[in-house]
Amino acid sequence: SIPQEEFSFLNNFLIDAEKFWMNNNTKKLSSGLWTEIDADGQEYQFKAYATCVNNRKFLLIEALEDSDQEQQSVLQKAREYQLIYQQLLKDNQKKDVLIHCLIHDIAVELSAINCCFALLEFENLTPKGKEYLETGIKQCLKQEMLIKDILDAFSTEAVLTENSHIDIEEAPNILSSIQEVIEFSKLNFALNNIQLQLATNIDMTADWKVMGDKSRLDRVISNLVENAYRYSKPDSIVTIGLQLDGQYVLVTIDDCGLGVSPEMEKNLFQKFSQGKGKPGRAGLGLYFCRITLERWGGMIGYLPRLEGGSRFWFRLPRLALVMS
Repeated sequence: SIPQEEFSFLNNFLIDAEKFWMNNNTKKLSSGLWTEIDADGQEYQFKAYATCVNNRKFLLIEALEDSDQEQQSVLQKAREYQLIYQQLLKDNQKKDVLIHCLIHDIAVELSAINCCFALLEFENLTPKGKEYLETGIKQCLKQEMLIKDILDAFSTEAVLTENSHIDIEEAPNILSSIQEVIEFSKLNFALNNIQLQLATNIDMTADWKVMGDKSRLDRVISNLVENAYRYSKPDSIVTIGLQLDGQYVLVTIDDCGLGVSPEMEKNLFQKFSQGKGKPGRAGLGLYFCRITLERWGGMIGYLPRLEGGSRFWFRLPRLALVMS
């Protein structure tokens, strides 16, 4: 029988094949994959090839084996996953826009409340009124920190999905970042009689460059330092340690607080996880730290201290070893 009568798919391919044969091309022309279904509903996949040998025209029809069909199935799955990924990006962009719009609206209202509180400070308030005013100002500050935490967490999720590129040229010096955070935070610690210090055994001459982005690394360190401050007792010490650990740089933040309860440990770095006794936060700070560090090939964890208190630690790859 004539091939195109058996396989209607070949009608269009034979037009291209005739042009191919007229040129006496020594290569072969492929039809691409097509599927035929028999009377029992069984699917079979074929490919046709046009070739020319000694001025003779040949049309070859190949029935694909299972391995070829599996390969096509894998390719199809890959295309499907790519479409799902693209849809995920679009959904994340919509979510990001919505969150920023909501946060913007909340921040505008919060700014108006702060202005009212600032004006009330000039009024002749009773002692009780001053107490209420101070409470209101503190609650506004907590809301501002909550807004910052939400933006940090969700913007980092968007970056994780959309972009995994890290600029090697702009890699941060983690020792410098720690020193800047200590300088920025010292006054706040001093107001509560808490000492914030850098460990004394750090090699100041070592290469402390790590994988990451400086602004987000500063935020990770600030979150962990702020966490230590919130759970530390007055007249205690918070110590930040730094050391080389094989291919990594290890950072530790030790405090003398109450530590973390065993039931909290397993969810400590999950979204919306909160410690007891310190309400008013969304539980996004440690989650932000985890997903940010993991994006850079790092890790984060918690250990109870034998002498009491907590040790939060994280590792990041050393830039010198990544580049070698």
